[in-house]
Amino acid sequence: MKKTILLILILTTTKCISQIYFSPNAYMYVKNEVLFVQQDINLASNSNLYLRNNSQLLQGTTTSNANTGTGTLSVYQEGTSDNYDYNYWCAPVGSTSPVPAEIGKFGITMLGRPTTSTAFTTATILPATTSDGTSSPLAIASKWIYKLSSATNYSQWVFVGNATTLAPGEGFSMKGTSGTDPTDPEVTGITNNPGSAQRYDFRGRPNDGNITITLASNSSTLTGNPYPSAIDLNAFLFDPSNTATGGTAYFWEHDKTVNSHTLINYRGGYGSYAPMDVNSNGVYTAATFSSYNGDGSMNPGGASSGLVINRRYSPIGQGFVINAIANGSAIFKNSHRVYVKEAVGSSQFERQTPKDKNTKKEDIAKENSETENNVAENVSHFKLNTIINNQFTRQLALAFLPRATDGIDYGIDALNMDDGLPNDITFLIENGSYVIQGVTFDETKKIALTVKAATTTSFKFFIPEVINFDTTQKIYIYDALDNSYHDVKNGTYEVSITPGVYNDRFKVAFRDATTLGVGSNIVKQFFISQDNVNSNLKVSNPHNFALKSFKLYDILGKNVLSKKDLGTNENYTFSTTGLSSGVYITEFLTTDNQRFTEKIVISNSGK
Repeated sequence: MKKTILLILILTTTKCISQIYFSPNAYMYVKNEVLFVQQDINLASNSNLYLRNNSQLLQGTTTSNANTGTGTLSVYQEGTSDNYDYNYWCAPVGSTSPVPAEIGKFGITMLGRPTTSTAFTTATILPATTSDGTSSPLAIASKWIYKLSSATNYSQWVFVGNATTLAPGEGFSMKGTSGTDPTDPEVTGITNNPGSAQRYDFRGRPNDGNITITLASNSSTLTGNPYPSAIDLNAFLFDPSNTATGGTAYFWEHDKTVNSHTLINYRGGYGSYAPMDVNSNGVYTAATFSSYNGDGSMNPGGASSGLVINRRYSPIGQGFVINAIANGSAIFKNSHRVYVKEAVGSSQFERQTPKDKNTKKEDIAKENSETENNVAENVSHFKLNTIINNQFTRQLALAFLPRATDGIDYGIDALNMDDGLPNDITFLIENGSYVIQGVTFDETKKIALTVKAATTTSFKFFIPEVINFDTTQKIYIYDALDNSYHDVKNGTYEVSITPGVYNDRFKVAFRDATTLGVGSNIVKQFFISQDNVNSNLKVSNPHNFALKSFKLYDILGKNVLSKKDLGTNENYTFSTTGLSSGVYITEFLTTDNQRFTEKIVISNSGK
């Protein structure tokens, strides 16, 4: 039975409803909470559903969008660009037009400027001949509204302008506006536009259910979060329906210090996000800003963006690029949706300051903990920064996972989306150029780097960040030219390179020449074995290492068993009853971040 909303209803606590019917002229105001509707929403004419102060709408339908009616949902999102810079967007709502061809489609004429917490004025849409959205308080230059679908080069961007033609799940580029707008519609101390963070009021029928995008092999598609709630990007990328995505996502970052509409003066690039596994916080490498020629080809880059953003939870409106590895499609589902408020370290629309000025750090930490149900953690990794010609910084990330191989791994290794740079450094994986690589840790390994230089170029290597990795472990750059090792964890290594492409000269190493023949006794002093007769995993810890955690992964990287705070016992036994027969990987982590991993074979066929 549908729930009929005949009167004004203000929600300030979490609410779960089976279905909602809004009668004409009714409205619901949801403040700082999540509204969960198990099935569909029917918004009759002139009815409104307002999501305010970080409120979000989640729905539980498992098919395509069943929402109906000509009433609207209204939800805010702030851009982070001025009138010279792009943000990538994906709309959370679509048209309620009775014209069948436009039902569910989105266009920038559906955006507005809030004047009070419920009222708005439609944005001024400037003609395609006008470059600057300079009119106050909100004017959008339709000249810069483009989409990208299964593209292999710059010329394949498709002009959208002010047309209502964007299907659910289709991303679009949009430059911001200049000027300021001091209106504070929610009376929260946050104005519509302090000069570079303009607020947009998205109004339309809320997107819901399965939303499918088409992908083509080795081609880029601009898409994004299509819902009026956050999504768990890990859940989307690791969904079995979405293997054509390649398991990674790319985010456009624009140098906000460059004020020009001329392509050759642009400086921007793609940050890369690899989720690593479905329950991790993933790894993100910041964009290397590049400049562009008129045909879209790249010139030597500028400074790195330096953005440190948790990309796992994509907020409302966030657009990103998928570089597909196969022909096919990907499906956004309600099961990917989560309620995560925007805050530093959790869900961010490319911003480095909290959205709510009153948000406390302890509140953010609590929200993150509750959202992730205490299972998400930082993958063991470090960042390798290389300053090239003192002009720009290329950032790479090397991650350590039990299921990773030395080849290309789904959801772990991220392509270099700015491969046109004439001077660059990347990981070399199966003759490809990558900015994030995952491997199993082995102190004897050397990880290959590709260095290319169009002219004589200086490269300065250093480690700016180490996450959840053994604090005592040395990290070196090995230079095969003179067989030298350089500690880049505690210092830098700068070298001048003559023109060429070097695939074998530089490598990341973990032991220098003085220790290469010594070997490691620690691993041999930690014994792991599987007792298939009694369905038990037996562990011997004769040196009483203090153990922070134990995890057991199946061969696909799924965590099937985990324990925390194991102490310093000499022996441990874990039941493997109920697990399918197959190959598994054990992982023990000490309190000082030493890792012990070993493959085991579980055979429960006779049990």
